[in-house]
Amino acid sequence: MKGSRSRHILFLTALLIVFLLFYAGCSTVQYRTDPRLVGHTEQGLASFYAMKFLFRKTSSGERFNQLALTAAHRTLPFGTRVKVTNVRNNRSVVVRINDRGPFIDGRIIDLTRYAFSRIGNTEQGLLSVKIEVVQ
Repeated sequence: MKGSRSRHILFLTALLIVFLLFYAGCSTVQYRTDPRLVGHTEQGLASFYAMKFLFRKTSSGERFNQLALTAAHRTLPFGTRVKVTNVRNNRSVVVRINDRGPFIDGRIIDLTRYAFSRIGNTEQGLLSVKIEVVQ
């Protein structure tokens, strides 16, 4: 009986976390990529956010969601869509800029853990990437 109750509580907790992650990713603010920036490229290092930022507000006002395809960049406008390509394995992911950073020399973009995992191994911590503004 106790095992069944524990599994039920665990299931409800997991369901609540999934709901909160979904809700945190919802936003009524809509941004668009500035057409004049399409084609702009940069090369450098990509990192990913620590878990401690989960659900905190980003610079754009959205709640941070590790499962979203979003990123932080120092200067690109919020809403800009950026194709991030791992230069070692040529895998890429398209993310939307919704935060400012990273503020460490040499790093050009901070990805969510999910976006980072799509192009590289999160155990590495840093990836050499090329970013390109896309529509």
